[in-house]
Amino acid sequence: MNKPKMATEKGVPSNSRVLMLLGQLERMNGEAMGRDVETARQVTAKILHLIQTQEKSGKEVMSKGSTGMEVILASLESSRDVQTTLNILYILTELLTVGRGRRAGVFVSKGGTGILFQILISASKELPPSEELMLQLHSLLAKVGPKDRKFGVKARLSGALNVTVNLLKQNLQNTKLLLPCLQVLRVYSTNSVNAISLGKNGVVELMFKVVAPYSKKNTSLLKVALDALGALLKSKTNARRAVDGGHVSILLALYLDWHRNDTRHRHMLIRKGLLVCLRNITNIKLGRKAFIDADGMRVLYNSSTECLPVRTLDPLINTSSLIMRKCFPKNRLPLPTIKSAFHYQLPHVPAAGPVAQLYSQPPGGRKTHQLCNKPLKKVDDVVDESDNEETDADTENDTENEEDEKDQHTANDDIETDLNKLHPKKNPGRPFEELRVYERFFVELSEDFQGFNFDCSKSASTTSSSTFCSSSASTQSSRPIIVPTAQALSPKRDPISSPLGGCNPTKGTHTLPSPSAPTPTPPAPLVPLELDTIHLDKDQDKQEKANIPSPDTHSTLSSLSRPPQGQVIAQELVKVLEGVSLEEEVFLSAEDGGKKGVKQEGSPVNTTRHIQSPLLLGGIPALRVGGGGSNWGSDCGSEGAEDEGAEGAVLEVPDTALLLPLHDPDIYVEMVKGTLSVPQYAEVAYPDYFGHVAPTFREPLLERVYGVQRSKIFQDIERLIHPNDILDKVVYDLDIPSCPLIEDNGESLKFNSQFESGNLRKVIQVRKHEYDLVLNSDINSNHYHQWFYFEVSGMRVGTMYRFNIINCEKSNSQFNYGMQVLMYSVQEAISGRPRWVRTGTDICYYKNNFARSSIAAGGQKGKSYYTMTFSTNFSHKDDVCYFAYHYPYTYSTLKMHLSKLEALRTPHIYLRQDVLCETLGGNKCPLLTITAMPESNSNDHICQFRNRPLIFLSARVHPGETNASWVMKGTLEFLMGTSPLAASLRDAYIFKIVPMLNPDGVINGNHRCSLSGEDLNRQWQNPNPELHPTIYHTKSLLQYLAHIQRAPLVFCDYHGHSRKKNVFMYGCSVKETVWQSNISATSSDLQEDLGYRALPKILSQIAPAFSMASCSFVVERSKESTARVVVWREIGVQRSYTMESTLCGCDQGKYKGLQIGTRELEEMGAQFCVALLRLKRLTGLRNHQHLLDLESDIIGPQSKVVSSSTTTYVLEEDEPSFLEAIDYSAESNDEDAEPDNEHRIEVHENTDHLDPPSDSDINHRD
Repeated sequence: MNKPKMATEKGVPSNSRVLMLLGQLERMNGEAMGRDVETARQVTAKILHLIQTQEKSGKEVMSKGSTGMEVILASLESSRDVQTTLNILYILTELLTVGRGRRAGVFVSKGGTGILFQILISASKELPPSEELMLQLHSLLAKVGPKDRKFGVKARLSGALNVTVNLLKQNLQNTKLLLPCLQVLRVYSTNSVNAISLGKNGVVELMFKVVAPYSKKNTSLLKVALDALGALLKSKTNARRAVDGGHVSILLALYLDWHRNDTRHRHMLIRKGLLVCLRNITNIKLGRKAFIDADGMRVLYNSSTECLPVRTLDPLINTSSLIMRKCFPKNRLPLPTIKSAFHYQLPHVPAAGPVAQLYSQPPGGRKTHQLCNKPLKKVDDVVDESDNEETDADTENDTENEEDEKDQHTANDDIETDLNKLHPKKNPGRPFEELRVYERFFVELSEDFQGFNFDCSKSASTTSSSTFCSSSASTQSSRPIIVPTAQALSPKRDPISSPLGGCNPTKGTHTLPSPSAPTPTPPAPLVPLELDTIHLDKDQDKQEKANIPSPDTHSTLSSLSRPPQGQVIAQELVKVLEGVSLEEEVFLSAEDGGKKGVKQEGSPVNTTRHIQSPLLLGGIPALRVGGGGSNWGSDCGSEGAEDEGAEGAVLEVPDTALLLPLHDPDIYVEMVKGTLSVPQYAEVAYPDYFGHVAPTFREPLLERVYGVQRSKIFQDIERLIHPNDILDKVVYDLDIPSCPLIEDNGESLKFNSQFESGNLRKVIQVRKHEYDLVLNSDINSNHYHQWFYFEVSGMRVGTMYRFNIINCEKSNSQFNYGMQVLMYSVQEAISGRPRWVRTGTDICYYKNNFARSSIAAGGQKGKSYYTMTFSTNFSHKDDVCYFAYHYPYTYSTLKMHLSKLEALRTPHIYLRQDVLCETLGGNKCPLLTITAMPESNSNDHICQFRNRPLIFLSARVHPGETNASWVMKGTLEFLMGTSPLAASLRDAYIFKIVPMLNPDGVINGNHRCSLSGEDLNRQWQNPNPELHPTIYHTKSLLQYLAHIQRAPLVFCDYHGHSRKKNVFMYGCSVKETVWQSNISATSSDLQEDLGYRALPKILSQIAPAFSMASCSFVVERSKESTARVVVWREIGVQRSYTMESTLCGCDQGKYKGLQIGTRELEEMGAQFCVALLRLKRLTGLRNHQHLLDLESDIIGPQSKVVSSSTTTYVLEEDEPSFLEAIDYSAESNDEDAEPDNEHRIEVHENTDHLDPPSDSDINHRD
């Protein structure tokens, strides 16, 4: 080889002693080294002495520009003398011991690793090999191995692998040599091919000879051996070898021995090493079975429990927890089928997609369209059959970390890169002849007001179409309504017996007979009452009305007329009441019922309304005016006369009229009558009836208690270890529709979800005060479990109850970051505090042992459900409480609010309510038009009126995002308000608003879909008029506007966001999309008006909950069929947005550290209106120079855009990936991470937000 010439760096004296010696060594390289052995020894010994005694000598050799390392390596390669070679190895060891790894990197880059392997091979051929030489070589290899990425490959190709293995076998008792050999073996084993090769050579068995029971000797040797063994066992082949050799029980015995004897916890790393070996073996099914058979669950559970008091042992507890959870047998959800408990037959099934797949499954769970108790099928749709086979899906990378939830793509994979698709193209898509029918929804564009008297109080022209609420409330339904909530009646005499089911037969909908009836034809005596035979009197002296009652909220509902036939049916269906809940507090005798009111000091509400109990609507008595109180004890099948003691009792309802101008319980009941649900709900939930007054106190984000998740997981593991302690008692089951509430001796809570927007399918009592809850999937779907809304009663005061929702699907949740569930107490409401409050302690969200079907997981196998657990206690005896994912907002609530808004209209407001279309379920989809009346019918005023720009708003396409409706409520109230700003806004724009795009989903308690089983916000590209009528007709409105050159100035779709904080927007920008991708584009391609940033920028300045930093204007492929992108691309609306509101709270601004409430959400809706007014002033300026400062915002780090992750079929969302650190203690299986990274995360877990991640972090996570 060419001899390197000694070079010196500037500043290093050329007469430096070490450099002179290196120069001398350099001249000796080659043959001279072999001839003059003694000189070579002396020179290398002197260099060694200098480096050992003078720190500067080492620095001189390793300094930049110096060729000292090349000279040393060249000498090492050409040396044939053992002592000279040892001297050089000593020199290298000294040099590489300091320098934080940089020097080792230099050594590797100069080819040092190869030379060491070469010498190792040569030395092994000497018989016997020099022990000292082997010791030094392996010590050095152990140092440089981790710095050389190709170390394993070089070792295998050079044959060094076998040399080390043979040396190990021959020196098992020689601890001095054994240690460096094991250190090198540890590095070798990180290469998977090497690990398999070593396993074939018997190294796994060899390692088990090295690892030993507790001893104070050779602990460092044992630690290295366990590390090497752990690395070897990452290979599935080696893991099987260990299982076949019976080593699982050996590892457990060793771990137990070290656990018992290491009382002072000095050898935690050895204990951790043993656990890592077990963890890697249990990555295969064979290993998990062996672990269970060896009673590993009990061993690790008991040892971990003993470690809990010692904080420093958390890494052991977390790894043990990971192993136990992995080995916990995968269970099916305790359901007959994962399809929804409710079935709705579609008029026609789509040709392809998840719904088609659902309908194509073998029959068994879908025999009829009744609410039948579906039997288990032969072809199980819960657990993959492939679970029983050893497949590649069961790799050693069977990580429980959340990164496995997404495809292994880079962050930019989902960004649209087709420039043709990125440029908006106004393409109305349909001929104008087809769209002309939508002209009737735009009367204001041609209205001349010639017959209008501007002195008159109200205009007939503006109210002619406003019969949406009253018509829907007084027609279409023949179902009795039980108000407030009542539990199911006798299976033989069920009120849900309408043969027409309230559905519109012309829409091809189905018949839903009584669940208990053998045929769709009910018995003759159960002819349903028509609602028009029912009359609600607001006052005794007033005439009876069948329409909406006037909003006189102080009056008493004192009588209710019904025909004699209704009395007969009522008597037939009445049930025995052994007692009435809320008896002392709520029900009064008939004599003094009208006199007593409930007033509590400090209550926001201090007047009451009286409602007689039982309240008979539709001829059916309200059997449980107190909800599911613990004292009403009638069995589902019991019959008999109504308890006389309850006759004429009065329920005192807080009068919330002063605080809730848009709420009226009586109107709400009327609206419920016109609401059509698939299960044909006949009950009203108290919170929807009473209303919600936002609390005046702050509700901070919940601080997370250290170790809470771990303790919950351990309680789950206890179920397997102590099965006799588990009750496993079903207390509520919608799959038994005739009687979902299972009666007992009063030891269990009572549950109910059979009311509008309710969602709870099954409840299993697992311990005395702990319940597993299963949510219902969306109708015509087998997944989307997130929204819940249910009632609980029969509780005891002061008892802590734990609720586990066990079939959540998202990989993470804001419940891990301070969000709490919502609770509504009826006792509190009656005491003058009708409100939802955040509640729950010990809240966490983690992966559980219930397996998800690949059908429901978009074809992905091996997925699990997640548990959301919370604990709470109750303040009142015999209370009725409701729990919800977020503040409920039902379809009937919307109808009531629209009715009240109509009543609030002043002569200066132009308000029109149209019915845009009927939904699949036969419900009406309202369309609102709001603007200001023209000042007069003069041409100028009429022209100004017609030419106002349009703003198009929509909300609630996803039923579970109830916060979107609260924001919309704020917008509507502001628009109908009397403030000068509201008047200016109405003068400036014409508002077209679809406040609820998915009424059916909202009514039936869906989280994501409509009755078609599809996400409506993925249907905008090609909506089907039958399956997606609301989207089809809303898009048609926009297409019509585009045709007549009146496309909206702003389109905004209100949404809720489950995994981020604050309120923010998604928009569409060619420029920002190109910047986030790698596509090349010319400057002409990037020509773009920056006006799309104006509205979010204004909002960030005026709305405290709004965060500009969270906004994104990137167009993703997975979002191309959403409203935002389609309206931008096809209708040509530059300002097309999705506005996302957090379900959790804020981490910036005025509301930082607080959970969001309805007050803040409504404020956001109002602030959106104010921002539109400011936008008007900006866009009124011809010159857009004021927007140029936004360019710096786009490029600036503040608004660095984070692209959306590649979404999976199951959890597709209008959201970028969750960017806050995921706290999954005991769930990381990432070997590159620190072993106890779960511990470190949980230490910081009570901070509700972390520093923004770096770009590389974002790219990794997305």
